Amino acid sequence: MNTAQLIGTVCGVGHLRPAPGTWGSLAALPLAWVLHTVGGFPLLVVATLVLFFAGLWATRIMTKGQKDHDPSEIVIDEVAGQFIALWAISYPSWAHGIEITALWPGWVAGFVLFRFFDITKLGPVGWADRRGDPMGVMLDDVIAGVFAAIGVLVLAGITHGVMGL
Repeated sequence: MNTAQLIGTVCGVGHLRPAPGTWGSLAALPLAWVLHTVGGFPLLVVATLVLFFAGLWATRIMTKGQKDHDPSEIVIDEVAGQFIALWAISYPSWAHGIEITALWPGWVAGFVLFRFFDITKLGPVGWADRRGDPMGVMLDDVIAGVFAAIGVLVLAGITHGVMGL
């Protein structure tokens, strides 16, 4: 396996079946926990940016000359998008000194919402996916991650604000 394949498949996670995208999203969870634990929200943001650009490069290499612009084994995009979804819990944890595992409902919501937006390709997520190029491969998951993060924030607001829990 060459470097682009290692990055694109997240060390082979993208070859797991069924649903390699879901496996990629699941792999992102412990990675995000480690990054947050080591360096807080700032490290998670930096890692997300590095993964985005590394994923863009790997996707270009892996799809060059191929008809399939988004092969299922490329899951680095899911990891980057899942990281963005988790920004919604990483920032408050870091900013307020809350143990990130105490925000476990946000982990669950971030995972479920990210998978929902990534699979359904609603609105701009679908637009990015239809680009048919490496940027589209990465961008649809970034947008799905942003939507999921917003969803986590809305759910937290309802739970802690409206319901007072």
